[in-house]
Amino acid sequence: MSESVYIGSIDQGTSSTRFLIYDRSARVVGSHQVEFTQFYPEAGWVEHDPMEILESVRSCISKAVDKATADGHNVDSGLKAVGLTNQRETTLLWSKSTGCPLYNAIVWMDDAVKKGDALFGTIDTWLIWNLTGGVHGGLHVTDVSNASRTMLMNLKTLDWDQSTLQTLGIPPEILPKIVSNSEVIGKICTGWAVAGVPISGCLGDQHAAMLGQACQKGEAKSTYGTGAFILLNTGQEITPSKHGLLTTLAFKLGAEAPTNYALEGSIAIAGAAVQWLRDSLGIIRSASEIEELASGVDSTGGVYFVPAFNGLFAPWWRDDARGVCIGITRFTSKAHIARAVLESMCFQVKDVLDSMHKDAGEKGEVKNDKGEFVLRVDGGATVNNLLMQIQADLLGSPVVRPADIETTALGAAYAAGLAVGVWTEDEIFASGEKVKSATIFHPKLDEDLRKKKLESWCKAVSRSFDLADLSL
Repeated sequence: MSESVYIGSIDQGTSSTRFLIYDRSARVVGSHQVEFTQFYPEAGWVEHDPMEILESVRSCISKAVDKATADGHNVDSGLKAVGLTNQRETTLLWSKSTGCPLYNAIVWMDDAVKKGDALFGTIDTWLIWNLTGGVHGGLHVTDVSNASRTMLMNLKTLDWDQSTLQTLGIPPEILPKIVSNSEVIGKICTGWAVAGVPISGCLGDQHAAMLGQACQKGEAKSTYGTGAFILLNTGQEITPSKHGLLTTLAFKLGAEAPTNYALEGSIAIAGAAVQWLRDSLGIIRSASEIEELASGVDSTGGVYFVPAFNGLFAPWWRDDARGVCIGITRFTSKAHIARAVLESMCFQVKDVLDSMHKDAGEKGEVKNDKGEFVLRVDGGATVNNLLMQIQADLLGSPVVRPADIETTALGAAYAAGLAVGVWTEDEIFASGEKVKSATIFHPKLDEDLRKKKLESWCKAVSRSFDLADLSL
């Protein structure tokens, strides 16, 4: 067996859990993925079973280690640390005496709070508590990125904001300790396949993707999944947004390290629109078919699709908006509609980036030697080459897709490895070698045509407003 150094990464997402094992070259040598149940108790409500999530993590770790070992990697002695990245803003309460989540009844929860038995946390907190011992001394912590998403953390002090807690009536004793994204938190307890290995990295998924993309000040990434999430690293200064974005934390790579902040824009419907074409309209049989179908035409034929199924997020923030498809003629085919759906994803990203440019200003952006702002992309939808070319065309600037588009797990691994000395910050942020293996999409669209398309898109967006109260 080869004698090497390895870093593990728990990637706990909205629909599945993964555990990946990286070598010193940031190459995946073993992984396993498990989906878990989605519960829909009422329309618009989604719930997860915390115990099922915990068991999915246990299964993924065990099987990924087995796979890597079978391939000749001595993970048992070579695994130096584990990082964790998770779906953000999903929260839960559990009993610190029994270790069981507190489900359903609010009255039951309030009783637990009064008794001093309730613990609150996001998914990272729940997993770390169980990984480090659970009812037998588990550590009750969260990281700065996940804490920031609860809207309870002060971005300047990086601690729970006492005035907010008092206003909302939240007892501070149920909240976890806030730590940085890269530091040794504690060791994994017995009963796990990687017992004794330190947990030394923790980030919310979009922050992990930003680190996996090695975004420094002035650099932005967009993750394309069910929705789309665009973050611009604004460096060590908090940049308030006046154009519909969220000021948030990017990452803090060590207890004494400086804090990097970010501007974020969230898009509700990106890849979900492709799923809608497949599941609701039957235009395609699988998501992968949309590229071939949309490539059958060289334009949308004047069709514009605004996927405001439940309103529009950044930068519009219109909960009265509803989906519209306009410009349809008898010439319109399903290929035109498919292409319009792809364009809708890219138009929305363009809208967010325009807001970021306004908020950050020229000094807040890094440009290449041609004076172009470069967007780094990741996520499952980026395998669609047509989508990426459309994105570059509408931005009028290059789009860079890394060889490994699943950068979320890599970001968590980087944070963990940094804390235990496997990587240095210089190595993580050295992007030269990564660009060599990346695919770069350069804009090809005529500037005048780009401007006309953007104007038409804005008109289409305006047509989606004030539709929430339409009667059936």
